[in-house]
Amino acid sequence: MRASCAFVALSLLASPGFAGPPYQTDDPEPTDLGRWEIYNFVTIDGRRSDFEGQAGVDLNYGGAKDLQLTATLPLAFNHSSASGWRIGSGDLELAAKYRFLDDEKSGWQAAIFPRVILPTSGRNFGGKRVRLLLPLWAQKDFGSTSVFGGGGYEINPGIGNKDFWQAGLAVTHDFGKSLSLGTEVAWQSADTRGGRSSTGVDFGLIEKLGGPYSVLVAAGPSFSGGQTSYHGYAALALNF
Repeated sequence: MRASCAFVALSLLASPGFAGPPYQTDDPEPTDLGRWEIYNFVTIDGRRSDFEGQAGVDLNYGGAKDLQLTATLPLAFNHSSASGWRIGSGDLELAAKYRFLDDEKSGWQAAIFPRVILPTSGRNFGGKRVRLLLPLWAQKDFGSTSVFGGGGYEINPGIGNKDFWQAGLAVTHDFGKSLSLGTEVAWQSADTRGGRSSTGVDFGLIEKLGGPYSVLVAAGPSFSGGQTSYHGYAALALNF
């Protein structure tokens, strides 16, 4: 049981770093100038009946040309077959995405997306120290198909913790104006001393419902140290 809970915790810590809804891999496209993208989301990672997750609001605003300002306000939860449910506040995340390359002719884009993760959680749901993620993301468009990916380094202080790398690659395809399907592979090195790296595969969907609303869903297995867990994400998005 302890091994299962530790593996779930590792999976959960990996998930906030990749914030390109509904994928763990991000893309370099910022929110349009003066517009909002708001994701009312829930995410979950676990093995069998032992799982952890977050539910909350991801706020994104186009603050300037090629600049997106982001704040993520989560409520954390977990469940184990031994102790049942726990719910509490999660770690607040603040970020800024800056797209420094946008070549429409070639279809290439690139951006940095530094993220500060603050230790605001209660009931031991998050870290005790401020963490910092420093990623680089790139994208190439081929008509209705997009390939994007990249990764970064997270500074992860604290007793038993270690700094770690993240990387991901995703492919999506637009079927008309309302439906997008995609898949990704996401990897993370160990974030604790004596821990193991993990690799996940997700399949995702974005469906525009009309007006400002969209539904986003992604899910798939994760693999670490010979064990398999699951990851899932769902959100109702508003774009205005």
